Amino acid sequence: MNKVILMGRLTRDPDIRYSAGDNSMAVARYTLAVDRRFRREGEATADFIGCVAFGRNAEFAEKYLRQGTKIAITGRIQTGSYTNRDGQKVYTTDIVVEEQEFAESKAAAASNSGYEGTVQHQQPASRPTPSSASIGDGFMNIPDGIDEELPFN
Repeated sequence: MNKVILMGRLTRDPDIRYSAGDNSMAVARYTLAVDRRFRREGEATADFIGCVAFGRNAEFAEKYLRQGTKIAITGRIQTGSYTNRDGQKVYTTDIVVEEQEFAESKAAAASNSGYEGTVQHQQPASRPTPSSASIGDGFMNIPDGIDEELPFN
């Protein structure tokens, strides 16, 4: 079985290209910085893993992914080789992306990157506000007697 699951941040904006021919397909290449679990001498270390996405996944990357975005991907390892201009054989290892999704909210991404240009700080009117007794864990207390109002009991 060849299955990879990674979570990390994009080191730069994805490089998007389109294949030639009648059935042109988007191809996105990006590098994920994946933190290592163990630290060396107290410093965080990361692996930089090349990823390639095709078709709809590539179009998604082009539209939504930017440098610093934290994503989770699943895919498979693919190895290959080619001969460069100097005549030397170069070996490659990439992750072919099968699924990709955001691994943090827009607000969390903005606070981690320090960039807040695209984050909207308004809450929708239909969204309930947490009660004043809520704890700082991001959850709100559910009022007593709400069981009668829920359609699924």
